[in-house]
Amino acid sequence: MSIITVQLGQCGNQIGHEVFNAICSDVHGKHGLCSKKENESYQDTCTERFFGEEKAGVPVARAVLVDMEPKVISQTLAVAARSGCWKYDDQSHFCQKRGSGNNWANGYSAHGPKHKDVIMNLIQKEAEKCDRLSGFVIIMSMAGGTGSGLGAFVTQCLRDAFPNSSILNHVIWPYGTGEVIVQNYNSILTLSHLYRSSDALLVHENDVVHKICAQLLNIKQISFKDVNQVIAQQLGSVFQPVYTAESALHYSRSPLGDLMEALVPHPEFKMLGLRNIPQIPENSLAYSTFSWPGLIKHLRQMLIANATMEEGIDWQVRPPCPGSSIPSRHSTSKPLHFNTSIANLVILRGKDIHSADTGSFQDPALYTSWLKPQDAFNLWKTPRAFNKYEKSAALVSNSQFLLKPLDKLVGKAWNMFASKAYIHQYTKYGIEEDDFLDSFTALEQVISSYTTL
Repeated sequence: MSIITVQLGQCGNQIGHEVFNAICSDVHGKHGLCSKKENESYQDTCTERFFGEEKAGVPVARAVLVDMEPKVISQTLAVAARSGCWKYDDQSHFCQKRGSGNNWANGYSAHGPKHKDVIMNLIQKEAEKCDRLSGFVIIMSMAGGTGSGLGAFVTQCLRDAFPNSSILNHVIWPYGTGEVIVQNYNSILTLSHLYRSSDALLVHENDVVHKICAQLLNIKQISFKDVNQVIAQQLGSVFQPVYTAESALHYSRSPLGDLMEALVPHPEFKMLGLRNIPQIPENSLAYSTFSWPGLIKHLRQMLIANATMEEGIDWQVRPPCPGSSIPSRHSTSKPLHFNTSIANLVILRGKDIHSADTGSFQDPALYTSWLKPQDAFNLWKTPRAFNKYEKSAALVSNSQFLLKPLDKLVGKAWNMFASKAYIHQYTKYGIEEDDFLDSFTALEQVISSYTTL
């Protein structure tokens, strides 16, 4: 089944391009110890999932590109075409002359309704090219105007037009400081609206990815391209073909549907985080060895201690004792914060996966009490290596990982709102104070739901 990617705004289009690059590179890269037949099956599944029919011998991405300014889209189309490996359809993009001015209301209330028909027609045409549609991945930021405001509007339209298809919003959480003065407003409005329309929100935090580039990959001068490539590799580690427990003999046919079934058991809990291991510079690979017990042990501790990367994990954090809802405490330090999960999905790629034991992820202490571990944990795998690693593991988690950043974001937005700062920029596009209050209420409910796990 196919996935249509909708790339929105500067951020969404630049990341989307890197995602297709990563996928194409993986398909044509080394495939380790896989048989020729298995590798062909992997390639065929991937091509059906992400690319349509070839034009002049080059696969065409199943994607719609939208921005209110032409510059990024024209660059993205040109760079993809020059690669010679894949390209975008020349007719599957839409742009205008002026952007949204970092104003969520402009994207949502002005550009959205004005351009709805042409954008939805592009998406409909792309959907009609699919023999079987699994759903949509919408790549967008929360800080600006087009990605966030128009992204929320388009997600709503997709839900109405394709009620039976899965919708996953891949959302870029802004840097804590230094992006846009109204990013907290844009973010709360985006999240609250997506919560109504989307099946799940897969979140990448810019600060976290920047840290990975600096501390794990040793990149000295970090560019947006570096950040976007890390994000793209992580997304590829989830969306490239795998065997699920239900389809152990052939690659999963409904990637988005399977993802929702594994990770979103309740509509109040839609926030998904992603962790990958290992992540090291390419020039260190020759001196590195990885074992499944080591990778799985580190990945589990990253989960329960809410560590975003392998370096600096707090190994003192332990699951709560049986029958207790209070996290373990170290005798000489402050309480340690245990990250409770609703659902976890581990994806293993590489050699000797039959020897990998993920039983430690089925510990009932990791999960909320209203789900059994066998329902809350899923394992997907393939012997085909991904990226440059002989063995690699990804964890997609529906847990309390975003509680602290979300609470901080809502607090900052509320402080600005209480002093009426910049509200006039939104009201001139029809977003009233009650709309802000509705968004605050919705996100306070999300915070409360995750807090009480």
